[in-house]
Amino acid sequence: MTRRDDREMLRHHGDVDAAGELLDFAVNVRLRQPPEWLRDRLIAALDRLGGYPSAEDDLAARCAVARRHDRSPEEVLPLAGAAEGFALLPTLRPELAAVVHPSFTEPELALRDGGVDVTRVPLDPADGYRLRPEAVPERVDLVVLGNPTNPTSVLHPAETLRSLARPGRVLVVDEAFADAVVDEPESLAAERIPGLLVLRSLTKMWGLPGLRVGYALGEPELLRRLTHRRPHWPVSTLGLEALLACCEPEAVAESRRAAELLARCRDELAAELADIPGIHVALPAAAPFLLLRVPNGPSVRAGLRQHGIAVRRADTFPGLDEDHIRVAVRGDAENARLVSALREVVVPPASPERERTDEEPVATVTENRSTTREATR
Repeated sequence: MTRRDDREMLRHHGDVDAAGELLDFAVNVRLRQPPEWLRDRLIAALDRLGGYPSAEDDLAARCAVARRHDRSPEEVLPLAGAAEGFALLPTLRPELAAVVHPSFTEPELALRDGGVDVTRVPLDPADGYRLRPEAVPERVDLVVLGNPTNPTSVLHPAETLRSLARPGRVLVVDEAFADAVVDEPESLAAERIPGLLVLRSLTKMWGLPGLRVGYALGEPELLRRLTHRRPHWPVSTLGLEALLACCEPEAVAESRRAAELLARCRDELAAELADIPGIHVALPAAAPFLLLRVPNGPSVRAGLRQHGIAVRRADTFPGLDEDHIRVAVRGDAENARLVSALREVVVPPASPERERTDEEPVATVTENRSTTREATR
């Protein structure tokens, strides 16, 4: 069951939390601007803006994505951001959709706004937010989940996701953060599973939230159904150029190096946060962000703002409450500033052992290092 009055909560995104002159731990974008080589590619494409995006540009982008994931160009759909993919889901006309939570809220919002009945599949923090396939009702004909999942940073096994596929069911896997996981071990992007729709984004890795570009991967017929009422020229010339550039081998190699650095910084940040009394870190973590539970979350967020730091409130994610916050992983110096500020603003509960009984397990340095090796093997 869902409540009709919670849509404003579902519409909340981290850019709202990060508004103003603050050190931004609220938005999960790696770079504050695209790398110089990508900016040069986009600048060179500006002279083509006098014409509409061409069929040749579209084909070149689809071919680049296809090579990246060992698929055919007919299995690739350029998107105006992964968010467009979610907005298109109601065109598939599912009778009942299941959305796994806590997770990115845009898919549920798009489905409900499109008149689709939605049932939520809540994951248990005591079970590490692990997905149990049997929790997804058999009768649903569309399932949406993230991998790795925002905001829990959980990476579900590919085999678990495969088990959700059924004849007559569309399985939507949001892989917006998959390229931030070293070697993408649990990605389904290259797999041809009937009914599978994988959504990817360039936003997070390449500092492109303002360009709005991503892509979908799936069977050609499924992609045709998805775009049944789509307008002409939905992806800009610059967006198609970014797709082409970011799927070339040199860019893929650069993203892998970035994922390795993010993993190291995440592990070290998780270990330091776990040492602060009263903070619970959801582990294992595989994405470039961490989900925390803190005592008196609104007060902690306000205290961090006084230190010039923005974090993402997480009570807008179904299944989480006001004591949950999400923090992006930054570089060593910025992470150190976050840790220092949290040490000052977090006041641990009087009896942390009793408080811990029904919460997420407290992270330890040993847990974090071992689980990261597992997540990135």
